[in-house]
Amino acid sequence: MELNMATARALKRGETKASATRQSASRSNAAVAIEDARRAGLLDGDKTEHLSFRAPKALVEAAKRESGIDSPTDLGILALATLAQPDPVASFLKRTHGKLGPGHALEF
Repeated sequence: MELNMATARALKRGETKASATRQSASRSNAAVAIEDARRAGLLDGDKTEHLSFRAPKALVEAAKRESGIDSPTDLGILALATLAQPDPVASFLKRTHGKLGPGHALEF
């Protein structure tokens, strides 16, 4: 299995391969969320909205570590982009809640 650059850098820092691979996957997910938001037009236009809030340091540090983002602004944009996208699994579960196919039998 070939390592990507982020995983290779993490391994050089002494992290385990599993940890490095997980972080690399998290960074990939972050890139996908940002790209999806960009394609949906959510990142177009001027940055006119201002958000300011306090968060627990451990939460911020964990989010930075998992995403690979150091900038608080970029971290906030990633969080908003992630929340703004519909969750396909949630919509599927809502749509199919309480419905079983004809081949399903419930045994009590």
